[in-house]
Amino acid sequence: MHERVTGPPLPHLFQRTIGWRREIIGPRVLYRLLHETLLRAGLTDRAGQPLRYTPQDFRRIFATDAVTGGLPVHIAAKILGHHNLATTHAYLAVFQAELIRSYRAYLNTRRETRPPAEYREPTTQEWTQFQKHFELRKVELGTCGRPYATPCAHEHVCVRCPMLRVAPTQQARLAEIARNLADRIAEAKTNGWLGEVDGLQVSLDHAAQKLASLDRLARTGGRGPVAIGMPVIPSIR
Repeated sequence: MHERVTGPPLPHLFQRTIGWRREIIGPRVLYRLLHETLLRAGLTDRAGQPLRYTPQDFRRIFATDAVTGGLPVHIAAKILGHHNLATTHAYLAVFQAELIRSYRAYLNTRRETRPPAEYREPTTQEWTQFQKHFELRKVELGTCGRPYATPCAHEHVCVRCPMLRVAPTQQARLAEIARNLADRIAEAKTNGWLGEVDGLQVSLDHAAQKLASLDRLARTGGRGPVAIGMPVIPSIR
């Protein structure tokens, strides 16, 4: 005869006793128990439909609550069994109020470690120079997007510059410039000014790219990103 021997208690969170044995609660049973609990609680979403949770949702809730409560992310990752911090970051739900609070705390900490001179009030001359920068960004074809206090990298040949944001109202003007460039290329080739041809061709290529971009914008009506919807994950009953 074989003696029936039981092992030590299993290190699982969800267990149940069947007779003399302790067994793991299967995923389907766990989903059903959660669903029944939510139905009894009467919790609904904005549409009035009963809420549905999965065990994974509770891991996310725990991670968000722990980290927003001050637990370092790398400690939360260790508790959750994540080998990569990026996985833990994906678990966290960042709320607007928490985002603002964290950013303000970061600014206060940074200011404490930086020289006070960096946070002095700007002089009248500095403020005027700052405002003038934005005035100088307004050019014939639209707006120059170069950063503050940086020189023009293309010596004010705006049609070549990738930082130029052409205004849709200036499309006809840009088309006129492109035609003029094409005429100048033809003239240069006729007169043998081959050194001029290459430079003019570069400008013409950039003008054509910007015209194509304006055409795409006109076709799409200036719409933002296209919504592709969210994948639907079938629930387990």
